[in-house]
Amino acid sequence: MADRVHPRGDSTELSSPVKSAAPLLEKPIPAAGTYVIQIPKDQVYRVPPPGNAKRYEQLSRRKPRRSACRSCLCYSIASLVILLLLAGISAGVLYLVFRPEAPNYSLQSVSIKGFNLTSSHPLSPEFDVTVRAENPNDKLGFYYGTGSDVNVYYKDVRLCNGKLPVFYQGTNNVTVFKTALKGDGIELTSSVHKALVEGQKKKTVLFQLNLRAPVKIRVGSVKTWTITVKFDCDVTVDKLTSSAQIVSKDCNYGVQLW
Repeated sequence: MADRVHPRGDSTELSSPVKSAAPLLEKPIPAAGTYVIQIPKDQVYRVPPPGNAKRYEQLSRRKPRRSACRSCLCYSIASLVILLLLAGISAGVLYLVFRPEAPNYSLQSVSIKGFNLTSSHPLSPEFDVTVRAENPNDKLGFYYGTGSDVNVYYKDVRLCNGKLPVFYQGTNNVTVFKTALKGDGIELTSSVHKALVEGQKKKTVLFQLNLRAPVKIRVGSVKTWTITVKFDCDVTVDKLTSSAQIVSKDCNYGVQLW
């Protein structure tokens, strides 16, 4: 009996190679000492993390404070403007009521002693200066207080100094006062000494008189703060003796309110 022969499958099927799977992507290996943290997309929030929540709250609260500060600044500026306007109006009213006028000053005479230009010893010059002060106001008086300062210079060399008397000058008043100015141990350079000698020969010796006086204005029964009266005068005399006469003078005066 003949053996059965079983047919074998197609040789091509047996010989076909098996397709290999696609190669897997290799994950990068982090460097030593580092960590890689992956956060899923659904866990990314648009609010600050708990660690920064307090900081976020503080920053959020600052806006109202700034607004409050700006409002306070605006109120302060507005109040200051109103006060300035009121002060200006008050000053205008006072001016119309009292019509204040500045006092007038003039240099009347100068008497000089202590200039021995033939000696080599230091000088001890003395000046007796007579000043006329006029108050032209009908409703304002002037208190001349302590702390005044009067100086006489020759070519930037201070020769002597003194003070004014303390007194009150009433309304529509003219006061003539004499003040004694003294210097001691004044040493002159050769050029200054020569200029004094030449000036005396020509009968034209130029001095500078500077006066500063603290004054309070009286308005009724009220006194103001202290102001400073300034009186500066360039005066030329004919000689350096007690009988000196004023040849010419150029004076100006002003008031320093503060």
